[in-house]
Amino acid sequence: MLEALRGWTKAEKHAVAASYLGWTLDAFDFFLLTFVLTDIAREFGVDVKSATDAIFYTLAFRPLGALLFGWLADRYGRRSVLMIDVSLYAAFAFASAFSPDILVFLVLRALFGVAMGGEWGVGASLTMETIRPESRGFVSGLLQSGYPMGNLLASAAYYLLFPHVGWRGLFMLGLLPAVLVLYIRRSVAESPGWSRAHAKEGSLTGILRHHWHLALYAIGLMTAFNFFSHGTQDMYPTFLKVDRGFNPHQIGIIVIVANVGAILGGIMFGTVSQRLGRLRTIIAGAILSLLVLPLWLYTGTGVTLAIGAFAMQFMVQGCWGLIPAYLNELSPAEARGSFPGVVYQLGNLLASRTGPLQAGLAVQYGSYAFALAAVTVVAGLGVAFFASVGREAKDADLHVRAPA
Repeated sequence: MLEALRGWTKAEKHAVAASYLGWTLDAFDFFLLTFVLTDIAREFGVDVKSATDAIFYTLAFRPLGALLFGWLADRYGRRSVLMIDVSLYAAFAFASAFSPDILVFLVLRALFGVAMGGEWGVGASLTMETIRPESRGFVSGLLQSGYPMGNLLASAAYYLLFPHVGWRGLFMLGLLPAVLVLYIRRSVAESPGWSRAHAKEGSLTGILRHHWHLALYAIGLMTAFNFFSHGTQDMYPTFLKVDRGFNPHQIGIIVIVANVGAILGGIMFGTVSQRLGRLRTIIAGAILSLLVLPLWLYTGTGVTLAIGAFAMQFMVQGCWGLIPAYLNELSPAEARGSFPGVVYQLGNLLASRTGPLQAGLAVQYGSYAFALAAVTVVAGLGVAFFASVGREAKDADLHVRAPA
């Protein structure tokens, strides 16, 4: 790990910091919703299953954002598009606080999903094209750990502020990421993997035509990964609230502990993958996650559940820590701003009914624990399968460009 941190240039440091903060704050705005589903349902007079449609619309519209902002990033550069994207997701998250009814709320969360879908691909390509190859595994884990860090910050906000400001007050915090735009404008340089001449090479549709088999594989992998992540995170606070009867403070503490595990897992798995390889590391984490499932859901106390949550997210987000590097390493060079984000978010779209699916299973079988366990087992095995048939690409040169 220390080797990966040595000798970074200012450009590398600022690119990593901007992308990490962008994904962290994006995830913060997203995860605030998962803590207050029952409160939103009660205020708007709908059931919890209907309120989870807000998660569905956020996830379902992310591919549109990945396509739109990814195309803009390939055409006009990573840096300026990232600033626009961050501004938009902050504005839509903030506006959600003022929704007068469930319909307006769902529309605003869909628009937030468009902006959220653009941030990951643009930020990841900017960073992976800027840093040196030997740091790629560690930085990949660090970047992806921004997602659980956002969840951790949302957990802390829920724990500290919800009793005082309610769900609307929490969503007002969504304006905070707008400050990041000033930092990007002042400190972040354009990616060395993009140029105006490069922007004229190829198109995403042409890339997909020539690499359709790669696109299908990547979409399948990311579908399994998104079921894996959302299936273990989004409804877990609801499980703690409904199945176990925990109060907001108890739930906040357990989710914070889980996200500490997620952050550590992402960084550790990313670093290990630089030697072991991306795919073998993913397989190991996916299988190990299934072994800790009983501790995560079926133990009797808050302490043991917190230990299980830590272990589960250490494995799940450990696997996820490799994804920024792996998708960029697989990506055709002339579409690196769009290809990783689009396949990631199409996988998200195919997994976007995870929340409503788990809520429906909980109603049918009388237990959120069963719902979370069923989805996690299938998703974990799916991740291990796709990783086992994939192509290792950790030594790819991310500065290579297709011929003009």
